[in-house]
Amino acid sequence: MPADTPTSLPVPESAVPAEAVAPLIRGVGVLRELTEAGGTLSPSALERATGLARSTVDRITSTLARMGYVRLDGRDAVITPRLMELGNAYLAALRLPALLSGRADALADELDESVSLAVADRDGIRFIHQATRRRAMSLSFRIGDLLPAERTAPGPLFASEWTDADWRAWRERRAADPEDRGFSAVPPRELPAGEGEFEAKAAQAGRDGWALDDQLIEPGLVAVSVPVRDPRTARIACVANVVSHTSRHTAADLRETLLPRLRATVAEMERELASTPDPDPGPPPSGSATWIGAAKNELGREFIESLARGLTVLTAFGEGRAALTLTDVARATGLARATARRALITYEHLGLVRQQPESRTFCLTPRVLSLGFPPLSRTTLPRIAAPHLADLAARVRESTALAVLVPPGSGEGAEIQYTARAVSPRIMGVDIRTGTRLPASATSLGRVLLADTEGSADFDGVRTQGYALLDEDWENGLRTLAVPVRDRTGRVVAAVNVALHAAGRTVAECVEELLPELRLTATRIEGELRAAGHFTSVPLL
Repeated sequence: MPADTPTSLPVPESAVPAEAVAPLIRGVGVLRELTEAGGTLSPSALERATGLARSTVDRITSTLARMGYVRLDGRDAVITPRLMELGNAYLAALRLPALLSGRADALADELDESVSLAVADRDGIRFIHQATRRRAMSLSFRIGDLLPAERTAPGPLFASEWTDADWRAWRERRAADPEDRGFSAVPPRELPAGEGEFEAKAAQAGRDGWALDDQLIEPGLVAVSVPVRDPRTARIACVANVVSHTSRHTAADLRETLLPRLRATVAEMERELASTPDPDPGPPPSGSATWIGAAKNELGREFIESLARGLTVLTAFGEGRAALTLTDVARATGLARATARRALITYEHLGLVRQQPESRTFCLTPRVLSLGFPPLSRTTLPRIAAPHLADLAARVRESTALAVLVPPGSGEGAEIQYTARAVSPRIMGVDIRTGTRLPASATSLGRVLLADTEGSADFDGVRTQGYALLDEDWENGLRTLAVPVRDRTGRVVAAVNVALHAAGRTVAECVEELLPELRLTATRIEGELRAAGHFTSVPLL
Protein backbone atom coordinates (compact mmCIF):
# COMPACT_ATOMS: atom_id res chain seq x y z
CA MET A 1 0.00 0.00 0.00
CA PRO A 2 2.83 2.49 -0.71
CA ALA A 3 1.85 6.04 -1.63
CA ASP A 4 2.41 7.63 -4.99
CA THR A 5 6.05 8.49 -5.54
CA PRO A 6 7.52 10.86 -8.13
CA THR A 7 7.65 9.07 -11.47
CA SER A 8 11.25 10.08 -11.96
CA LEU A 9 12.33 7.73 -9.15
CA PRO A 10 13.70 4.52 -10.71
CA VAL A 11 11.92 1.24 -10.03
CA PRO A 12 14.35 -1.57 -9.19
CA GLU A 13 14.50 -4.06 -12.05
CA SER A 14 13.86 -6.92 -9.65
CA ALA A 15 10.52 -5.35 -8.73
CA VAL A 16 9.25 -5.36 -12.33
CA PRO A 17 7.40 -8.58 -13.27
CA ALA A 18 9.06 -10.51 -16.06
CA GLU A 19 5.87 -10.34 -18.17
CA ALA A 20 5.36 -6.59 -17.73
CA VAL A 21 5.25 -4.50 -20.91
CA ALA A 22 8.22 -2.11 -20.75
CA PRO A 23 6.87 0.38 -23.35
CA LEU A 24 3.62 0.60 -21.38
CA ILE A 25 5.53 1.36 -18.16
CA ARG A 26 7.45 4.10 -19.99
CA GLY A 27 4.31 5.53 -21.57
CA VAL A 28 2.52 5.72 -18.22
CA GLY A 29 5.61 7.43 -16.80
CA VAL A 30 5.46 10.08 -19.52
CA LEU A 31 1.76 10.71 -18.85
CA ARG A 32 2.39 11.06 -15.13
CA GLU A 33 5.22 13.54 -15.68
CA LEU A 34 3.01 15.58 -18.01
CA THR A 35 0.30 15.54 -15.34
CA GLU A 36 2.66 16.67 -12.59
CA ALA A 37 3.86 19.52 -14.83
CA GLY A 38 0.32 20.80 -15.37
CA GLY A 39 -0.16 19.18 -18.77
CA THR A 40 2.70 20.59 -20.86
CA LEU A 41 6.38 19.65 -21.17
CA SER A 42 9.01 19.86 -23.87
CA PRO A 43 10.60 16.63 -25.10
CA SER A 44 13.87 17.61 -23.46
CA ALA A 45 12.09 18.20 -20.12
CA LEU A 46 10.39 14.82 -20.46
CA GLU A 47 13.77 13.27 -21.21
CA ARG A 48 15.19 14.70 -17.98
CA ALA A 49 12.13 13.86 -15.87
CA THR A 50 11.77 10.24 -16.98
CA GLY A 51 15.39 9.34 -17.62
CA LEU A 52 14.39 7.98 -21.03
CA ALA A 53 16.34 8.50 -24.24
CA ARG A 54 15.13 11.34 -26.45
CA SER A 55 14.27 8.94 -29.25
CA THR A 56 12.09 6.93 -26.84
CA VAL A 57 10.31 10.08 -25.63
CA ASP A 58 9.65 11.10 -29.25
CA ARG A 59 8.16 7.70 -30.10
CA ILE A 60 5.96 7.71 -26.99
CA THR A 61 4.62 11.22 -27.61
CA SER A 62 4.08 10.38 -31.29
CA THR A 63 2.01 7.35 -30.28
CA LEU A 64 0.04 9.32 -27.69
CA ALA A 65 -0.59 12.04 -30.29
CA ARG A 66 -1.93 9.48 -32.76
CA MET A 67 -4.29 8.22 -30.03
CA GLY A 68 -5.51 11.77 -29.42
CA TYR A 69 -4.19 11.85 -25.83
CA VAL A 70 -1.41 14.35 -26.53
CA ARG A 71 -1.06 17.27 -28.93
CA LEU A 72 2.36 18.15 -30.30
CA ASP A 73 2.40 21.93 -30.16
CA GLY A 74 5.65 23.29 -31.53
CA ARG A 75 8.33 21.96 -29.21
CA ASP A 76 5.91 20.90 -26.47
CA ALA A 77 3.79 17.85 -25.76
CA VAL A 78 0.39 18.91 -24.36
CA ILE A 79 -2.18 16.51 -22.90
CA THR A 80 -5.66 16.80 -24.43
CA PRO A 81 -9.12 16.34 -22.88
CA ARG A 82 -9.49 13.03 -24.66
CA LEU A 83 -6.97 11.59 -22.18
CA MET A 84 -9.73 11.98 -19.57
CA GLU A 85 -11.43 8.90 -21.02
CA LEU A 86 -9.00 6.82 -18.93
CA GLY A 87 -10.09 8.50 -15.70
CA ASN A 88 -13.70 8.48 -16.90
CA ALA A 89 -13.49 4.69 -17.18
CA TYR A 90 -12.54 4.48 -13.49
CA LEU A 91 -15.20 6.98 -12.36
CA ALA A 92 -17.91 5.29 -14.43
CA ALA A 93 -16.98 1.88 -13.02
CA LEU A 94 -16.95 3.32 -9.49
CA ARG A 95 -20.46 4.80 -9.95
CA LEU A 96 -20.14 7.00 -6.84
CA PRO A 97 -19.82 10.34 -8.71
CA ALA A 98 -22.87 9.57 -10.85
CA LEU A 99 -24.98 8.55 -7.84
CA LEU A 100 -23.81 11.04 -5.21
CA SER A 101 -22.54 14.19 -6.95
CA GLY A 102 -26.02 15.76 -7.20
CA ARG A 103 -26.45 15.63 -3.42
CA ALA A 104 -22.94 16.99 -2.89
CA ASP A 105 -23.69 19.89 -5.25
CA ALA A 106 -26.98 20.63 -3.49
CA LEU A 107 -25.22 20.69 -0.09
CA ALA A 108 -22.59 23.07 -1.45
CA ASP A 109 -25.36 25.40 -2.65
CA GLU A 110 -27.17 25.20 0.68
CA LEU A 111 -24.08 25.84 2.82
CA ASP A 112 -22.31 28.12 0.34
CA GLU A 113 -19.14 26.12 1.01
CA SER A 114 -17.06 23.75 -1.08
CA VAL A 115 -18.06 20.09 -0.85
CA SER A 116 -16.00 17.19 -2.14
CA LEU A 117 -16.10 13.41 -2.32
CA ALA A 118 -12.89 11.46 -1.76
CA VAL A 119 -11.81 7.84 -1.94
CA ALA A 120 -8.86 6.06 -0.39
CA ASP A 121 -5.76 5.59 -2.55
CA ARG A 122 -3.49 3.40 -0.44
CA ASP A 123 -2.28 5.73 2.33
CA GLY A 124 -3.55 8.86 0.59
CA ILE A 125 -6.92 10.23 -0.42
CA ARG A 126 -7.95 11.15 -3.95
CA PHE A 127 -10.84 13.43 -4.90
CA ILE A 128 -13.54 12.05 -7.22
CA HIS A 129 -15.91 15.05 -7.14
CA GLN A 130 -15.63 18.74 -6.35
CA ALA A 131 -18.42 21.29 -5.89
CA THR A 132 -16.34 24.43 -5.43
CA ARG A 133 -17.56 27.87 -4.37
CA ARG A 134 -16.04 30.59 -6.51
CA ARG A 135 -14.74 33.36 -4.29
CA ALA A 136 -11.46 35.21 -3.75
CA MET A 137 -10.41 32.65 -1.12
CA SER A 138 -11.47 29.39 -2.77
CA LEU A 139 -10.43 25.75 -2.88
CA SER A 140 -7.84 24.86 -5.52
CA PHE A 141 -7.99 21.06 -5.28
CA ARG A 142 -9.07 19.22 -8.44
CA ILE A 143 -10.66 15.89 -9.24
CA GLY A 144 -7.85 13.34 -9.20
CA ASP A 145 -5.56 15.25 -6.83
CA LEU A 146 -3.79 13.01 -4.30
CA LEU A 147 -3.26 14.15 -0.69
CA PRO A 148 -1.50 12.41 2.23
CA ALA A 149 -4.11 10.89 4.53
CA GLU A 150 -2.66 12.40 7.71
CA ARG A 151 -3.12 15.98 6.50
CA THR A 152 -6.81 15.74 5.61
CA ALA A 153 -10.19 15.30 7.29
CA PRO A 154 -11.09 12.17 5.27
CA GLY A 155 -7.74 10.54 6.02
CA PRO A 156 -8.36 9.49 9.65
CA LEU A 157 -11.70 7.96 8.64
CA PHE A 158 -10.08 5.77 5.99
CA ALA A 159 -7.20 4.97 8.34
CA SER A 160 -9.68 3.71 10.94
CA GLU A 161 -10.08 0.67 8.65
CA TRP A 162 -6.37 0.10 7.95
CA THR A 163 -4.71 -3.22 8.66
CA ASP A 164 -1.35 -3.62 10.40
CA ALA A 165 0.28 -3.95 6.97
CA ASP A 166 -1.33 -0.68 5.92
CA TRP A 167 0.05 1.11 8.95
CA ARG A 168 3.54 -0.30 8.32
CA ALA A 169 3.47 0.96 4.73
CA TRP A 170 2.29 4.39 5.92
CA ARG A 171 5.15 4.64 8.41
CA GLU A 172 7.64 3.64 5.73
CA ARG A 173 6.35 6.34 3.42
CA ARG A 174 6.45 8.96 6.19
CA ALA A 175 10.04 8.04 7.00
CA ALA A 176 11.08 8.20 3.34
CA ASP A 177 9.19 11.46 2.61
CA PRO A 178 8.76 13.42 5.86
CA GLU A 179 7.98 16.67 4.02
CA ASP A 180 5.32 15.14 1.70
CA ARG A 181 7.17 16.17 -1.44
CA GLY A 182 5.71 13.16 -3.24
CA PHE A 183 2.29 14.88 -3.05
CA SER A 184 2.34 17.80 -5.48
CA ALA A 185 -1.19 18.95 -4.60
CA VAL A 186 -0.17 20.11 -1.11
CA PRO A 187 2.61 22.41 0.12
CA PRO A 188 5.57 20.67 1.79
CA ARG A 189 5.16 19.90 5.48
CA GLU A 190 6.87 22.51 7.64
CA LEU A 191 6.61 20.86 11.08
CA PRO A 192 6.86 17.15 11.86
CA ALA A 193 3.74 15.43 13.17
CA GLY A 194 3.71 14.36 16.80
CA GLU A 195 4.49 10.74 17.56
CA GLY A 196 1.31 8.69 17.50
CA GLU A 197 -0.81 11.74 16.65
CA PHE A 198 -2.36 10.39 13.46
CA GLU A 199 -2.93 6.95 14.94
CA ALA A 200 -4.88 8.59 17.77
CA LYS A 201 -6.90 10.71 15.32
CA ALA A 202 -7.78 7.62 13.28
CA ALA A 203 -8.98 5.78 16.37
CA GLN A 204 -11.03 8.79 17.47
CA ALA A 205 -12.54 9.18 13.98
CA GLY A 206 -13.52 5.52 14.01
CA ARG A 207 -15.37 6.02 17.31
CA ASP A 208 -16.99 9.36 16.39
CA GLY A 209 -17.90 8.66 12.77
CA TRP A 210 -16.55 12.04 11.62
CA ALA A 211 -13.22 13.91 11.51
CA LEU A 212 -11.86 17.47 11.36
CA ASP A 213 -8.98 19.05 9.49
CA ASP A 214 -7.92 22.13 11.45
CA GLN A 215 -5.40 23.82 9.13
CA LEU A 216 -3.34 20.68 8.54
CA ILE A 217 -2.68 21.47 4.87
CA GLU A 218 -2.14 25.20 5.16
CA PRO A 219 -3.13 28.04 7.49
CA GLY A 220 -6.78 29.04 7.19
CA LEU A 221 -8.06 25.82 5.60
CA VAL A 222 -10.54 23.86 7.73
CA ALA A 223 -12.74 20.89 6.86
CA VAL A 224 -15.13 18.36 8.35
CA SER A 225 -15.74 14.87 6.92
CA VAL A 226 -18.26 12.05 7.31
CA PRO A 227 -17.91 8.57 5.77
CA VAL A 228 -20.38 7.22 3.20
CA ARG A 229 -20.63 3.47 3.78
CA ASP A 230 -21.21 0.76 1.21
CA PRO A 231 -24.55 -0.86 2.16
CA ARG A 232 -23.28 -4.29 1.07
CA THR A 233 -20.12 -4.34 3.18
CA ALA A 234 -20.62 -1.53 5.74
CA ARG A 235 -17.09 -0.37 4.87
CA ILE A 236 -16.31 3.19 3.77
CA ALA A 237 -17.10 3.66 0.07
CA CYS A 238 -16.10 7.33 0.03
CA VAL A 239 -16.00 10.33 2.33
CA ALA A 240 -18.05 13.53 2.00
CA ASN A 241 -16.05 16.59 2.97
CA VAL A 242 -17.06 20.24 3.61
CA VAL A 243 -14.20 22.72 3.30
CA SER A 244 -14.15 26.32 4.49
CA HIS A 245 -11.78 29.09 5.57
CA THR A 246 -11.21 30.37 9.09
CA SER A 247 -12.49 33.78 7.97
CA ARG A 248 -15.90 32.07 7.64
CA HIS A 249 -15.82 29.15 10.10
CA THR A 250 -13.49 27.86 12.78
CA ALA A 251 -12.99 24.11 13.06
CA ALA A 252 -15.19 24.07 16.17
CA ASP A 253 -17.85 26.04 14.28
CA LEU A 254 -17.78 23.49 11.46
CA ARG A 255 -18.49 20.75 14.00
CA GLU A 256 -21.34 22.64 15.63
CA THR A 257 -23.06 24.22 12.61
CA LEU A 258 -22.21 22.23 9.48
CA LEU A 259 -21.62 18.67 10.72
CA PRO A 260 -25.35 17.95 11.38
CA ARG A 261 -26.31 18.98 7.84
CA LEU A 262 -23.40 16.99 6.38
CA ARG A 263 -24.51 13.92 8.31
CA ALA A 264 -28.07 14.30 6.99
CA THR A 265 -26.76 14.48 3.42
CA VAL A 266 -24.56 11.41 3.96
CA ALA A 267 -27.61 9.50 5.21
CA GLU A 268 -29.38 10.42 1.95
CA MET A 269 -26.32 9.28 -0.02
CA GLU A 270 -26.29 5.92 1.74
CA ARG A 271 -29.99 5.42 1.02
CA GLU A 272 -29.23 6.19 -2.63
CA LEU A 273 -26.52 3.54 -2.71
CA ALA A 274 -28.76 0.98 -1.03
CA SER A 275 -31.74 1.54 -3.34
CA THR A 276 -29.98 1.78 -6.72
CA PRO A 277 -29.70 -1.52 -8.61
CA ASP A 278 -26.53 -2.55 -10.37
CA PRO A 279 -26.46 -1.15 -13.92
CA ASP A 280 -26.50 -3.18 -17.09
CA PRO A 281 -23.05 -3.24 -18.69
CA GLY A 282 -22.59 -0.40 -21.13
CA PRO A 283 -21.02 -0.97 -24.54
CA PRO A 284 -17.27 -1.61 -24.40
CA PRO A 285 -14.91 0.11 -26.85
CA SER A 286 -15.00 -1.45 -30.28
CA GLY A 287 -12.49 -1.84 -33.06
CA SER A 288 -9.45 -0.99 -30.91
CA ALA A 289 -7.26 -3.75 -32.31
CA THR A 290 -8.16 -2.86 -35.91
CA TRP A 291 -7.50 0.84 -35.38
CA ILE A 292 -4.16 0.19 -33.68
CA GLY A 293 -3.04 -2.03 -36.55
CA ALA A 294 -3.92 0.68 -39.07
CA ALA A 295 -2.03 3.32 -37.05
CA LYS A 296 1.04 1.07 -36.94
CA ASN A 297 0.94 0.70 -40.73
CA GLU A 298 0.60 4.46 -41.09
CA LEU A 299 3.34 5.61 -38.72
CA GLY A 300 5.67 2.62 -38.75
CA ARG A 301 8.39 2.65 -36.13
CA GLU A 302 7.16 5.93 -34.62
CA PHE A 303 4.02 4.18 -33.35
CA ILE A 304 4.50 1.93 -30.29
CA GLU A 305 1.84 -0.70 -30.76
CA SER A 306 2.26 -2.28 -27.31
CA LEU A 307 1.72 1.11 -25.62
CA ALA A 308 -1.47 1.79 -27.59
CA ARG A 309 -2.81 -1.70 -26.91
CA GLY A 310 -2.03 -1.39 -23.22
CA LEU A 311 -3.86 1.93 -22.84
CA THR A 312 -6.99 0.58 -24.53
CA VAL A 313 -7.18 -2.06 -21.77
CA LEU A 314 -8.10 0.69 -19.28
CA THR A 315 -11.06 1.75 -21.41
CA ALA A 316 -12.52 -1.78 -21.27
CA PHE A 317 -13.82 -0.86 -17.80
CA GLY A 318 -16.80 1.42 -17.20
CA GLU A 319 -20.38 1.56 -15.95
CA GLY A 320 -21.57 -1.98 -15.35
CA ARG A 321 -18.05 -3.21 -16.09
CA ALA A 322 -16.35 -2.50 -12.77
CA ALA A 323 -14.88 -6.00 -12.38
CA LEU A 324 -13.74 -7.87 -15.48
CA THR A 325 -12.10 -11.23 -16.05
CA LEU A 326 -9.16 -11.59 -18.40
CA THR A 327 -11.54 -13.00 -21.00
CA ASP A 328 -13.86 -9.99 -20.56
CA VAL A 329 -10.97 -7.57 -21.16
CA ALA A 330 -9.73 -9.42 -24.22
CA ARG A 331 -13.24 -9.57 -25.68
CA ALA A 332 -13.96 -5.87 -24.99
CA THR A 333 -10.74 -4.65 -26.61
CA GLY A 334 -10.34 -7.21 -29.38
CA LEU A 335 -6.86 -8.02 -28.08
CA ALA A 336 -5.39 -11.47 -27.75
CA ARG A 337 -5.68 -12.94 -24.24
CA ALA A 338 -1.90 -13.02 -23.90
CA THR A 339 -1.65 -9.32 -24.81
CA ALA A 340 -4.43 -8.33 -22.40
CA ARG A 341 -2.86 -10.45 -19.65
CA ARG A 342 0.53 -8.78 -19.96
CA ALA A 343 -1.10 -5.34 -19.87
CA LEU A 344 -3.04 -6.23 -16.70
CA ILE A 345 0.14 -7.59 -15.08
CA THR A 346 1.85 -4.29 -15.93
CA TYR A 347 -0.99 -2.22 -14.47
CA GLU A 348 -0.99 -4.29 -11.28
CA HIS A 349 2.70 -3.49 -10.93
CA LEU A 350 2.00 0.22 -11.49
CA GLY A 351 -0.91 0.27 -9.03
CA LEU A 352 -3.51 1.13 -11.67
CA VAL A 353 -5.33 -2.22 -11.54
CA ARG A 354 -6.13 -4.48 -8.61
CA GLN A 355 -6.87 -8.19 -8.92
CA GLN A 356 -9.60 -9.75 -6.80
CA PRO A 357 -8.43 -13.35 -6.30
CA GLU A 358 -11.73 -14.64 -4.95
CA SER A 359 -13.56 -13.78 -8.19
CA ARG A 360 -10.59 -13.91 -10.62
CA THR A 361 -11.51 -10.42 -11.78
CA PHE A 362 -9.65 -7.14 -12.16
CA CYS A 363 -10.80 -3.60 -11.32
CA LEU A 364 -9.32 -0.14 -11.77
CA THR A 365 -7.88 1.79 -8.82
CA PRO A 366 -8.15 5.54 -8.11
CA ARG A 367 -4.56 5.88 -9.34
CA VAL A 368 -5.87 5.88 -12.92
CA LEU A 369 -6.86 9.50 -12.20
CA SER A 370 -3.14 10.33 -12.01
CA LEU A 371 -3.01 10.04 -15.81
CA GLY A 372 -3.88 13.59 -16.78
CA PHE A 373 -7.15 14.08 -14.93
CA PRO A 374 -6.28 16.83 -12.39
CA PRO A 375 -5.03 19.52 -14.81
CA LEU A 376 -7.67 18.65 -17.41
CA SER A 377 -10.56 18.69 -14.92
CA ARG A 378 -10.50 22.51 -14.88
CA THR A 379 -10.50 23.02 -18.66
CA THR A 380 -12.94 25.30 -20.49
CA LEU A 381 -14.63 25.13 -23.86
CA PRO A 382 -12.47 27.96 -25.30
CA ARG A 383 -9.31 26.06 -24.29
CA ILE A 384 -10.64 22.89 -25.87
CA ALA A 385 -11.56 24.70 -29.09
CA ALA A 386 -8.47 26.90 -29.54
CA PRO A 387 -6.06 24.35 -31.09
CA HIS A 388 -8.79 22.99 -33.36
CA LEU A 389 -9.63 26.49 -34.59
CA ALA A 390 -5.97 27.15 -35.29
CA ASP A 391 -5.74 23.92 -37.25
CA LEU A 392 -8.87 24.81 -39.24
CA ALA A 393 -7.61 28.30 -40.03
CA ALA A 394 -4.33 26.85 -41.28
CA ARG A 395 -6.15 24.31 -43.50
CA VAL A 396 -8.68 26.64 -45.13
CA ARG A 397 -6.65 29.88 -44.84
CA GLU A 398 -9.60 31.78 -43.41
CA SER A 399 -10.46 33.19 -39.98
CA THR A 400 -12.44 30.98 -37.60
CA ALA A 401 -14.18 31.59 -34.27
CA LEU A 402 -16.20 29.99 -31.49
CA ALA A 403 -19.16 31.75 -29.87
CA VAL A 404 -21.86 31.11 -27.25
CA LEU A 405 -25.17 32.76 -26.39
CA VAL A 406 -24.93 35.32 -23.55
CA PRO A 407 -26.89 35.19 -21.45
CA PRO A 408 -27.85 31.64 -22.44
CA GLY A 409 -31.32 31.77 -23.91
CA SER A 410 -33.21 33.10 -26.86
CA GLY A 411 -35.35 36.00 -27.96
CA GLU A 412 -34.83 39.23 -29.81
CA GLY A 413 -32.33 40.54 -27.29
CA ALA A 414 -30.06 37.48 -27.33
CA GLU A 415 -26.43 38.13 -28.09
CA ILE A 416 -23.45 35.97 -28.93
CA GLN A 417 -20.02 36.37 -27.42
CA TYR A 418 -16.85 35.35 -29.24
CA THR A 419 -14.87 33.13 -26.86
CA ALA A 420 -12.05 31.78 -29.06
CA ARG A 421 -10.71 32.53 -32.51
CA ALA A 422 -7.92 31.88 -34.99
CA VAL A 423 -6.94 34.56 -37.48
CA SER A 424 -6.54 33.95 -41.19
CA PRO A 425 -2.97 33.86 -42.50
CA ARG A 426 -4.14 36.05 -45.39
CA ILE A 427 -3.09 39.69 -45.66
CA MET A 428 -6.74 40.73 -45.51
CA GLY A 429 -8.86 38.69 -43.12
CA VAL A 430 -11.75 38.97 -40.71
CA ASP A 431 -10.64 40.20 -37.27
CA ILE A 432 -13.35 40.07 -34.57
CA ARG A 433 -11.76 40.00 -31.14
CA THR A 434 -12.44 37.50 -28.37
CA GLY A 435 -15.04 38.94 -26.00
CA THR A 436 -16.90 40.83 -28.74
CA ARG A 437 -20.70 40.66 -28.47
CA LEU A 438 -23.05 40.88 -31.42
CA PRO A 439 -26.81 40.44 -31.90
CA ALA A 440 -27.40 36.70 -32.26
CA SER A 441 -30.00 36.88 -35.00
CA ALA A 442 -27.72 38.92 -37.24
CA THR A 443 -24.84 36.44 -37.34
CA SER A 444 -24.40 32.91 -38.69
CA LEU A 445 -23.04 31.82 -35.30
CA GLY A 446 -26.08 33.23 -33.53
CA ARG A 447 -28.55 31.75 -35.98
CA VAL A 448 -27.12 28.27 -35.42
CA LEU A 449 -27.45 28.76 -31.67
CA LEU A 450 -30.96 30.21 -31.85
CA ALA A 451 -32.11 27.39 -34.12
CA ASP A 452 -31.61 25.00 -31.20
CA THR A 453 -33.44 27.16 -28.64
CA GLU A 454 -36.22 28.79 -30.68
CA GLY A 455 -39.03 27.10 -32.55
CA SER A 456 -39.33 30.05 -34.93
CA ALA A 457 -39.91 29.25 -38.59
CA ASP A 458 -37.12 31.74 -39.33
CA PHE A 459 -34.63 29.02 -38.41
CA ASP A 460 -36.26 26.03 -40.13
CA GLY A 461 -33.65 26.09 -42.87
CA VAL A 462 -30.79 26.15 -40.38
CA ARG A 463 -32.25 23.22 -38.45
CA THR A 464 -32.79 21.22 -41.64
CA GLN A 465 -29.36 21.93 -43.17
CA GLY A 466 -27.41 21.82 -39.93
CA TYR A 467 -25.58 25.05 -40.76
CA ALA A 468 -26.13 28.78 -41.31
CA LEU A 469 -24.62 30.82 -44.12
CA LEU A 470 -24.88 34.61 -44.28
CA ASP A 471 -23.85 36.35 -47.47
CA GLU A 472 -22.97 40.00 -46.80
CA ASP A 473 -25.94 40.36 -44.43
CA TRP A 474 -23.93 41.84 -41.58
CA GLU A 475 -21.30 43.76 -43.53
CA ASN A 476 -20.61 44.30 -47.22
CA GLY A 477 -18.04 41.81 -48.47
CA LEU A 478 -18.35 39.54 -45.40
CA ARG A 479 -19.46 35.95 -45.90
CA THR A 480 -19.78 33.59 -42.89
CA LEU A 481 -20.59 29.93 -42.45
CA ALA A 482 -21.35 28.34 -39.04
CA VAL A 483 -22.19 24.92 -37.59
CA PRO A 484 -23.26 23.88 -34.08
CA VAL A 485 -21.12 22.34 -31.32
CA ARG A 486 -23.01 19.90 -29.09
CA ASP A 487 -22.23 18.60 -25.61
CA ARG A 488 -22.47 14.95 -24.55
CA THR A 489 -26.26 15.25 -24.11
CA GLY A 490 -26.73 16.48 -27.69
CA ARG A 491 -27.54 20.04 -26.66
CA VAL A 492 -26.07 22.85 -28.77
CA VAL A 493 -23.79 24.83 -26.45
CA ALA A 494 -21.69 26.77 -28.93
CA ALA A 495 -21.12 27.38 -32.63
CA VAL A 496 -18.01 27.53 -34.76
CA ASN A 497 -17.66 29.48 -37.98
CA VAL A 498 -15.46 30.43 -40.89
CA ALA A 499 -15.51 34.09 -41.92
CA LEU A 500 -14.07 35.37 -45.21
CA HIS A 501 -14.20 38.09 -47.79
CA ALA A 502 -16.86 37.43 -50.41
CA ALA A 503 -14.26 37.69 -53.16
CA GLY A 504 -12.42 34.66 -51.79
CA ARG A 505 -15.03 31.96 -52.44
CA THR A 506 -18.50 31.80 -53.90
CA VAL A 507 -21.44 30.68 -51.79
CA ALA A 508 -21.37 27.30 -53.52
CA GLU A 509 -17.63 26.93 -52.88
CA CYS A 510 -18.18 27.75 -49.20
CA VAL A 511 -20.66 24.89 -48.93
CA GLU A 512 -18.61 22.45 -51.00
CA GLU A 513 -15.14 23.25 -49.66
CA LEU A 514 -15.49 24.85 -46.23
CA LEU A 515 -18.52 23.11 -44.75
CA PRO A 516 -16.90 19.63 -44.55
CA GLU A 517 -13.80 21.11 -42.89
CA LEU A 518 -15.95 23.12 -40.49
CA ARG A 519 -18.00 20.07 -39.52
CA LEU A 520 -14.83 18.04 -38.99
CA THR A 521 -13.55 20.72 -36.61
CA ALA A 522 -16.86 20.78 -34.71
CA THR A 523 -16.74 16.98 -34.42
CA ARG A 524 -13.21 17.12 -32.97
CA ILE A 525 -14.22 19.78 -30.46
CA GLU A 526 -17.30 17.76 -29.51
CA GLY A 527 -15.21 14.64 -28.94
CA GLU A 528 -12.97 16.38 -26.44
CA LEU A 529 -15.92 18.19 -24.85
CA ARG A 530 -17.68 14.86 -24.29
CA ALA A 531 -14.61 13.42 -22.57
CA ALA A 532 -14.08 16.54 -20.44
CA GLY A 533 -17.74 16.90 -19.52
CA HIS A 534 -18.46 13.34 -18.44
CA PHE A 535 -17.74 13.90 -14.75
CA THR A 536 -16.77 17.59 -14.64
CA SER A 537 -18.53 20.82 -15.52
CA VAL A 538 -16.89 22.53 -18.52
CA PRO A 539 -17.38 26.33 -18.45
CA LEU A 540 -18.46 27.77 -21.80
CA LEU A 541 -16.65 31.09 -21.27
